[in-house]
Amino acid sequence: MGHQIVLGIHVFLALGIVALVLLQRGKGADAGAGFGAGASGTVFGARGSASAFSRATAVLAALFFITSLTLAYLSGRGTTQKVDSQPPLIPQSAPAETPPADSVPVPQEAPPATSEQAPEAPKQ
Repeated sequence: MGHQIVLGIHVFLALGIVALVLLQRGKGADAGAGFGAGASGTVFGARGSASAFSRATAVLAALFFITSLTLAYLSGRGTTQKVDSQPPLIPQSAPAETPPADSVPVPQEAPPATSEQAPEAPKQ
């Protein structure tokens, strides 16, 4: 039950990150960016270190990583078992018995081919 809840939150966080990234305006989104006008910006852009969209994206990304680790923990938790907890279930069959030598059928020779069955030689 908890696995499904975390997975649902994980999917909504992923969709939120995609939406926020698509809504953000790029650093060189001006019309003159193609001609080199966008290169004069500082490392963090002209508006400061972070906008509300970039902060929200960072928060959603951190929550996404947490849910990823939680899902990894929950999926690995159910598969841990001791190696010697149960013996393998291999069906044991009786050894194959060989029949006595006198009861083995001997293949018989094939009857000789008659003239009716022999193919004709090609005529030249």
